[in-house]
Amino acid sequence: MPANADQIIALATPPAGGAIALIRISGPGVIEVADRFFRPRKAPSLDRTPSHRLRYGEIKDGDEVIDEVLVSVFRAPHSYTGEDMVEISCHASPYVQERIIGLFLDAGMRLARPGEFTMRAFLNGKMDLTRAEAVADLVAAENRLQHRAAMHQLRGGFVRDIKRLRDCLVEFTALMELELDFAEEDVEFADRKDLQKTLAEIRRQIQELIDSFAEGNVIKHGVAVSIVGAPNTGKSTLLNALLNEEKAIVTDIPGTTRDAIEDSIRIDGIRFRFIDTAGIRHTRDKVERIGIERTFGKIGEAQIVLWMLDAQRAREQRDETKTRLAEIRRKHPGKPVWILLNKIDLVSPAQVETLMRELRKWDVEDVFSVSAKQKTGLEQLKQALIGRFHSRRLDEGQTVVTNLRHYHALKRALQALGEVEAGLQAGLSGDLIAVDLRDVLHHLGEITGEITTDDLLTHIFQNFCIGK
Repeated sequence: MPANADQIIALATPPAGGAIALIRISGPGVIEVADRFFRPRKAPSLDRTPSHRLRYGEIKDGDEVIDEVLVSVFRAPHSYTGEDMVEISCHASPYVQERIIGLFLDAGMRLARPGEFTMRAFLNGKMDLTRAEAVADLVAAENRLQHRAAMHQLRGGFVRDIKRLRDCLVEFTALMELELDFAEEDVEFADRKDLQKTLAEIRRQIQELIDSFAEGNVIKHGVAVSIVGAPNTGKSTLLNALLNEEKAIVTDIPGTTRDAIEDSIRIDGIRFRFIDTAGIRHTRDKVERIGIERTFGKIGEAQIVLWMLDAQRAREQRDETKTRLAEIRRKHPGKPVWILLNKIDLVSPAQVETLMRELRKWDVEDVFSVSAKQKTGLEQLKQALIGRFHSRRLDEGQTVVTNLRHYHALKRALQALGEVEAGLQAGLSGDLIAVDLRDVLHHLGEITGEITTDDLLTHIFQNFCIGK
């Protein structure tokens, strides 16, 4: 953890490519240090500037003007970090940025570590740990859903949910521990029946948060979709059609795709990573066999499998397809599989209808008729994918857990909660139940940062950008 007496400086904008750059400075006395190099135009010096005010002037190294700048002053505790802060808006010339940062380094400041500004905000009580992590999520947000999830967490939606749970448990824990002072009198301050009801409700709420991680993982990392099937069923053509570019090589020669080819597109705010895999068939070709083995590996990674079936050869491939689908279900139980009846432009509508009726009887989640070459039916497929993975909880303003650390802490809290419930059913004494209640509180406190370690903070903030 950094020493808060240090004065830190960092570039908060990308090092090149823009017109304006922002340099951040934080720590005790940084306003006075900035005053050494800043010469205002018709305005008071920085040490006489109130908080949250802008000053226009020049940054000078002795008599040399380095740049014309705008300087923002933020006085403790009313700043992002809770410390005195100065932000310098200068021109984005790499030379100018280096010269200005070099001046302050020579004056005794040091370069900030990744995420150190936000870490100081957390350590100085400006935000809890969930909001600090939401800052990083907001910076990294690439679509509407990621932005909404990050803003909900940044505004305290998640921490309010956790605080409600902890407040209920703290009250009962205090009553349990109070009973220890009256152990000889055999009194109960905490009503066991009320506690059981409260625990059941807390269990329900924690389980809802844990369940929301399935949606949160999709929001944060996207959906992996494996396109699989026999050779020459149109898998590569489908990938090219979805991406609207010639990503994969398409030929009439079976076994053209020998390794996984993948790319991503965004559909209604969700990132879908489509993976075109080697055609599954019996082959003596060593390289092709390796590709087929990798296909089953990609099926394991995917959240949904699109099985391509050639409408012209559907009947002759029926038995082999059923065998392969059974193999997928055996190796990856619960994996959703959709069948795409492809090349419907090459058979009659009556044949398509007959095949679709038969395929709907198979043990798969859904069936679609498409022509990847003509791009027929692809819009319906996209809408079905959106419907399958859309976050309804976000639409309803509920918390969606997107952070793996939060997910594991909630799982540990739920496990500890089970110990409390088991203790109540077994009639354990209040002091033993209080110990298990403390465990639940501990794991919930890990989420908000009330329970932290240096290693945990270092791990969380090391993935931030330097100037944040």
